[in-house]
Amino acid sequence: QVQLVESGGGLVQAGESLRLSCAASGRAFSSYTMGWFRQAPGKEREFVTTISRSGGVTYHSDSMKGRFTISRDNAKNTVYLQMNSLKPEDTAVYFCAASLSLRVGVTSNEYAYWGQGTQVTVSS
Repeated sequence: QVQLVESGGGLVQAGESLRLSCAASGRAFSSYTMGWFRQAPGKEREFVTTISRSGGVTYHSDSMKGRFTISRDNAKNTVYLQMNSLKPEDTAVYFCAASLSLRVGVTSNEYAYWGQGTQVTVSS
């Protein structure tokens, strides 16, 4: 089992950047495919991006492609989400998730382990 703790959220203005981190503890971090999801008030949880165990494969939601980048450092048991050119519609709670599947999944039910989330608020 793995425990996930997100950090790095906050309040920024439109056009600015943030980098979220997700620190993992427990079973070997490199065994997990990692993903980021987000949930805005009154909306369903939404896929953002995912990265394979080695970091060699990534996949992004089309709506965030080009602005958001996922990366991981298996030596530090951490996955990152770099968010650039933030927009007010990016305001949400961002969740880190882990899966033991080899597949870089894009649906939340493919991920068994979740962090508590970190709030990102983008003002206009």
